[in-house]
Amino acid sequence: MSLSRRTLTARWVRFGLLLVPLLLALLHASGVWPIGFVTQLDLAIDDARLRLSVPNTLDPRVVIVDIDEPAMQEIGRWPWGRDRMAALTDELFVRQGAAVVGFDLVFAEADSSSGLPALERLAATDPVLANRLPAWRSALDNDERFARALAGRAAVLGFHFTSDRGAHRSGSLPAPVFDARVLGGRPIRFTEWNGYAANLPRLAQAAPSAGFFNSLPDADGVVRAMPLIAAHAGRHYETLALAMFRRHTGQPQVEPGFPPEGWLPSGYSGLESIQLLQGPNRLAVPVDERVAVRVPYRGAGGPRGGSFRYVSAADLLQGRLAAGQLSGALVLVGSSAPGLFDIRSTPLGRAYPGVEVHANLLSGLLDGHLPVQPDWARGYEVALLVLTALAMAVLLTRLRAVPQVLAMLALTAALVGFNLWLYAARALVLPLASALLMLALVYVGAMSWGYLRESRTRRLLTRLFGTYVSPERVREMARDPERYTMQAENRELSVMFCDMRNFTQVSESLSPQALRELVNRFFSAMTTVIGAHRGTLDKYIGDALMAFWGAPLDDPLHAERAVRAAQEMVRQLAPLNADLRSAGLPPMGVGIGVNSGLVCVGDMGSDARRSYTVMGDAVNLASRIEALTRHYGVDILVGEATRRAAADAFRWVEVDRVRVKGKQQCVTLFTPLNDAAPSGDSSDEEVRLWALALAACRLQHWDDAESHLHDLHDLCARHAPHGASGLSTLHRQLAQRIQHHRLHPPPPDWDGSHTFDTK
Repeated sequence: MSLSRRTLTARWVRFGLLLVPLLLALLHASGVWPIGFVTQLDLAIDDARLRLSVPNTLDPRVVIVDIDEPAMQEIGRWPWGRDRMAALTDELFVRQGAAVVGFDLVFAEADSSSGLPALERLAATDPVLANRLPAWRSALDNDERFARALAGRAAVLGFHFTSDRGAHRSGSLPAPVFDARVLGGRPIRFTEWNGYAANLPRLAQAAPSAGFFNSLPDADGVVRAMPLIAAHAGRHYETLALAMFRRHTGQPQVEPGFPPEGWLPSGYSGLESIQLLQGPNRLAVPVDERVAVRVPYRGAGGPRGGSFRYVSAADLLQGRLAAGQLSGALVLVGSSAPGLFDIRSTPLGRAYPGVEVHANLLSGLLDGHLPVQPDWARGYEVALLVLTALAMAVLLTRLRAVPQVLAMLALTAALVGFNLWLYAARALVLPLASALLMLALVYVGAMSWGYLRESRTRRLLTRLFGTYVSPERVREMARDPERYTMQAENRELSVMFCDMRNFTQVSESLSPQALRELVNRFFSAMTTVIGAHRGTLDKYIGDALMAFWGAPLDDPLHAERAVRAAQEMVRQLAPLNADLRSAGLPPMGVGIGVNSGLVCVGDMGSDARRSYTVMGDAVNLASRIEALTRHYGVDILVGEATRRAAADAFRWVEVDRVRVKGKQQCVTLFTPLNDAAPSGDSSDEEVRLWALALAACRLQHWDDAESHLHDLHDLCARHAPHGASGLSTLHRQLAQRIQHHRLHPPPPDWDGSHTFDTK
């Protein structure tokens, strides 16, 4: 499989890694296939978010009168007689000046602690007792005493709903806040129960305000929400905290709040809020799809929690609390004693007093801050998942590994930060777990697939390019494997051909084994130089080799690196020729041709055999240029395009202007001066005189050309150690060409080029 096809496959796999988690998350978010683990994770996130935002400060407006263990030891075990409750009520309203007193208790049965029931049984058989019973009843009836203590005061009783097969009902329910008719037939998902345990009728009549104290524990048993309104038999009742709040604020009317009709999508019938109306004033309390709100816990629960003031009921009954200490407070009477089984599991503790749950809800109503999961939360979750998936698709396809990690962390932080802001600023409890899990699954999947694919791609790159480029360059390519493919493309490159000189003469004097060692040594040295200069070995062609620069890795300095490699290859012959001379063999030489231009590079060949190679006119010209090194007697010849691309990197000598076989356009050839030749008066003068001689020849000024050559010959004779003595063959050839043109003048339009009819 080619790298381009592998890249396409990788993109499809990456798309699948994104699509599968997205579909699972959408199924969960839409409610089609809820995933329990995701739901539990959302609840855990809710709890963590709550713990991060709790104020941990005392709310002085709400006070809890605690029927605690010390009170029960001092006053007596629960239940207390209603005379005690009457005395407690009087203490709260009269001496302490409480604004509202709510009871997180239900008084469903008559008080038997006064002895009145036993007296009534005796009076049934004793006429004397029967005559005195009416006078005694008023004095002995504790329920009546409690009713009188409640009457005419801002007292709110509690009751609780039940659900069982028998739909048992006891006591008297308060008046509903509204009935089903105001809903207009909308199927609102109220929390509904079929039974109840309410207060005695005489108590309910004395204190008509009452609220239920049922909570809504989640599947893990933790109380995070409370129904604000619940349904029973087509009527709707308020929770204890709301009943106390309404009693405190003048009993505003309760109405269901729906979104404007124009905002309702087709088939929508949800309840948006509970409206509290009092004259022109309107307070909207947002609710979720169950007409519930999240409890705005203030901090740890219990007398030592610090969120609310706890006062022992015994201190009130015994008059140990100074008068007016609870003036204006909203008082909840309940119990933190484990023996009374009013302990709840909450996000802030597994043993949280139930009465304090109502205190937190009441505090939130007073603050106007009740977190709620709106009924459009599912739509929000779906939209969030789609937007997150789109963001991940962009990040995973356009960024590399390290930026991907940073971008994913930034995206995670953005999701969490936005969710926290909605909770803190808008009191919106919105889902987050599905988006985070999808992000994590996609990223882990993409990274795992990327690691596997990268490992396979590295092996493929090593297999494909390991024979062409050095191991260092293979490792460099492996850092971004998708950039390097075998697919053919046009690219500006520099191409080199290198041929061994005197190979036939040397080979005739060697055994096959010695010849093989010589060839291996030569090619190993040349290949090492090519790799060191970031070149790509194309192939060995008999006693020659072909290489190129600029592919598969981009290299803007391809021309300069090719020429420097050529110079180093010439220098590498010195130790090899020293060994040949010691063996009595003639030295070897090289002819190197370099040309730059637009070529086609890639995986080319037949179905049976293919190779990564280059083709094009610039390649053919490089081969022709290499062949001309023998004619001009220089080791290195480069084309005009190569010299132009690396003009500032070397000192150049123009060799000739030629037409090679197969090309009509003339080509100017250059050779770089040896780096070992210092720049100075002699070498610079030699180059200057040669350029003057060459220019005069092209202008057909034969005398001037010969004069410059004569001066050049004298200069080289005086400064042979430092002059460009390797160009002596060029000097002789130009002198011979001048003599030829004297005898056979070229045409007047001659451009100074020399034509070669053979390769």
